[in-house]
Amino acid sequence: MHPAEPMTDEELAEIAELADAATPGPWHVRQLDDEYAMGLVAISTVPDTEAGERWPAFDHRQIVAATLVQQPRYVDVADARWDENARFIAQARQDIPRLVDEIHRLRRLIEAKDQAVTES
Repeated sequence: MHPAEPMTDEELAEIAELADAATPGPWHVRQLDDEYAMGLVAISTVPDTEAGERWPAFDHRQIVAATLVQQPRYVDVADARWDENARFIAQARQDIPRLVDEIHRLRRLIEAKDQAVTES
């Protein structure tokens, strides 16, 4: 296995731009239900109420993505990791910008340390 190439500043900027362009967070996983989309696992801009709301009792405009729509079965994944995928997507909305910021912070620390060593 070859080590990954260091991420360029341009690549980090592209990731940050994608995150900035997405629907603002935080995002949440919601377990919803209805006769058309039974077992709907969704990523939403509002937290889950744990009531398993049936459409039209939930606002579809709050749904960012879905990892499972059972009826008709048109959003699905073969390994049945709907909940895990939804948690990952929802958490990524918060984590990706933080990770980009952390990379920038660490690079500044390394740069400052290198500069201090050079000046010594």
